[in-house]
Amino acid sequence: MSTGWILVAALPWALVPLFLLWRVSDSTELDQYPLSLGDDAELVSVVLPARNEAVHIEGCMRSILASQHPRFELIVVDDHSTDGTGDIARRIAATDPRARVLTNPDLPEGWFGKQWACHNGASVAQGQMLLFTDADTRHGPECLPRAVNARRIRGADLLSVAGQQVMESFWEKLIQPHIFMLLLARFGGSETISRAQSPYGKVANGQYLMITRNAYDRVGGHASVRSHVGEDLMLGQGVTRAGMSVQMVTGLEHLFTRMYSGLGDIVRGWGKNVWAGGRDTLPIGPYGIWLLRLLFPLPPLWEIVPPVVGLLASCGVLPVAFAWWALAAYLFTSLGWIPPYRQAKESVWYIWLHPIASGVVFWIFATASWRGQRVEWKGRQYISR
Repeated sequence: MSTGWILVAALPWALVPLFLLWRVSDSTELDQYPLSLGDDAELVSVVLPARNEAVHIEGCMRSILASQHPRFELIVVDDHSTDGTGDIARRIAATDPRARVLTNPDLPEGWFGKQWACHNGASVAQGQMLLFTDADTRHGPECLPRAVNARRIRGADLLSVAGQQVMESFWEKLIQPHIFMLLLARFGGSETISRAQSPYGKVANGQYLMITRNAYDRVGGHASVRSHVGEDLMLGQGVTRAGMSVQMVTGLEHLFTRMYSGLGDIVRGWGKNVWAGGRDTLPIGPYGIWLLRLLFPLPPLWEIVPPVVGLLASCGVLPVAFAWWALAAYLFTSLGWIPPYRQAKESVWYIWLHPIASGVVFWIFATASWRGQRVEWKGRQYISR
């Protein structure tokens, strides 16, 4: 096989990264919206559900309370934490009249804990604008006022902000970019999501989900998604089906989230979400679900094929030309990972380890697909409907 044919055969491994980069490039940043608000700035009710978040809760609360938005309240819903989360939250709330802490009532049958906490927080919220956020987020002081203006200017009934993912450990830096690129490949950049007409083209980000009280009540609030692990996704779809506007912007300099702290957290965290939530992104029936269960883990294998072929060729199982093809495909794929790692402000040396990352992602997707609707998180067992 000539060098030219080897490069032609490896060309798909160069084109796929370019396609993905093009697909995710259509995004609008939060910085494009003004910071200043008028004297009649609306009251925003920030609802923060928390279960065993002692590591995160103080940093999250203080970052929200440092917001430059002139009118907001912070409602922390302590969901039966056993690690002191509630005590930390109450200590901080005692120093700021804008904050208060609720104890979540006992979890009813058929509800996920997060949805139940959000539902109860929203039920006491005084604002006509609700912001649901997660305890592992950190908010820049300009995030809330800019998001309020972005929602108003864009005419959105639901606005999500996609922030920067904070990655500190080796495994976070290796695996997280791969999973997020797969999600972005499915949905596209923020403007692609915002323009989508079909509910299945919409996705919301539960880390920062701003919705008007009217839209929230109209779709039934979190009660309407009580038994779905991807509650943000389903809320976005519900608002779209009701004929209202779902929009997304990026806030890479204003919102920061460290979702997981190591390999075990990554496997458990994504394992609970990717299948049970992913199946809701497609309009398929019961037979389609079974087919999806088989196909779902396959995309990560794309990056594993070249190293496997190269190994077989080096062992003499395949002709030597396959080794050169494998090297070319591996190099093309590696170079395609440079922009995502630079955008994440991480070392580009991780690009050379992409087959390992894809192997772990394949394992996460395969085990999640096998597990199906069963979800385990923070000591609770659920069935995602």
